[in-house]
Amino acid sequence: MDTAGASHHPHNELPHDNVPPAGPPSDGRRPRKRGQGELEAQVLAVLRSANGPATAGWVQDHLDGGLAYTTVITILSRLYEKKCVTRVRQGRSYAWTSASDEAGLAALRMRRVLDGERDREAVLARFVSALSPGDEERLRALLAQTTEKDED
Repeated sequence: MDTAGASHHPHNELPHDNVPPAGPPSDGRRPRKRGQGELEAQVLAVLRSANGPATAGWVQDHLDGGLAYTTVITILSRLYEKKCVTRVRQGRSYAWTSASDEAGLAALRMRRVLDGERDREAVLARFVSALSPGDEERLRALLAQTTEKDED
């Protein structure tokens, strides 16, 4: 019996130079993980670019980064709970529409943070004191506009 070929097995071979190794890059870097807020903003941007209600599959196809369909559904569902998107039944699924822009989503997040604090006045005072002079001026102007509208 020829034993020379007995030790030859594909798992014993060294990888070819042109085959990339499996697993994370050899330099230890991982792809940057996007935060929930960033993903939500990207989904909203894609929805706003649609010519009407869009399915989760359409959103997935138009997002950069190859997100899984289930991830897109999760993000859309969270946005729906936050009232940032609307949905209508379309067959067994939904068609989604943006109900908020990026500024609206940021304002909603700010409001949720404020709602979660016990001492709202202290939080607002710290927020205002941390604003740049230009932002403080903008905020004062916006508050004045709101007060004028309420008086009308």
